[in-house]
Amino acid sequence: MNDIIIENKKVRIKNAQNFDLAQTLDCGQAFRWREDENGVWRGIAGGRYIELYGDNGDIVIENSDENDFKEFWFDYFDLSRDYGKIIESFKGNKTLAAAAKAASGIRILRQEPWEALCSFIISQNNNIPRIKGIIDRLCESFGEKKEKAFAFPAAEVIAGLTPEDLAPIRSGFRAKYIIDAARRVSSGEIDLEALRDLSYDNAQSALLKIKGVGPKVADCALLYGCGHIEAFPKDVWIKRALTEFFGGEIPECAKNNAGIAQQYIFYYIREIQNNA
Repeated sequence: MNDIIIENKKVRIKNAQNFDLAQTLDCGQAFRWREDENGVWRGIAGGRYIELYGDNGDIVIENSDENDFKEFWFDYFDLSRDYGKIIESFKGNKTLAAAAKAASGIRILRQEPWEALCSFIISQNNNIPRIKGIIDRLCESFGEKKEKAFAFPAAEVIAGLTPEDLAPIRSGFRAKYIIDAARRVSSGEIDLEALRDLSYDNAQSALLKIKGVGPKVADCALLYGCGHIEAFPKDVWIKRALTEFFGGEIPECAKNNAGIAQQYIFYYIREIQNNA
């Protein structure tokens, strides 16, 4: 990542490497970003609203001052990680190298752990437009109003609700799972921040105690919310890709960065499917 210039409420990332806004914000790892007809992305994370767009190879972030950027957005967009080096390490496998080339603009967003966990509980047996709709209604109904958007409601807020209270967001059978997760998190039974420092296996075991959380949801929460880059969420697409292209197992060269490899593979096989 090259120079970062910050002036007033605007941040410019010069010659942004391995950072494509559409690939990163619309790849299924986060659900609160929207692109308008002018190519401007708008969204809120951590209670902070920003707008982003590309400008001749740069990425411009509006509505973020220096402190805000350094304290939150720098980590959120994973700007300290050398994705070019990781992509280079994937060249040990021909198919993975092709996937990394196709999806080289994806960065793993470092989301708030509770938002990531709740979002992927909602994602179960669901499609992306409907997931976005449920999350939007959840935030509008129970989140704090911020500039031009509603913040994601805290676990403590959701913990005090009943499935009937969640009926307006139309989450269906997931309502009881959302509330169970919120109560376990808000009570301290599950310390999401502490999961960052646990081994992957122990962190996954902790999340599997939550009703309705299986290995795939747990891995998504660990990858996108807790910084466990070795987590490898497996949905139908990924399981099919592993069988068809990788002999059923993730390549050895990818295991230390399995979560990044997963995103590249997911993007790549969807491109193959769409172009078939």
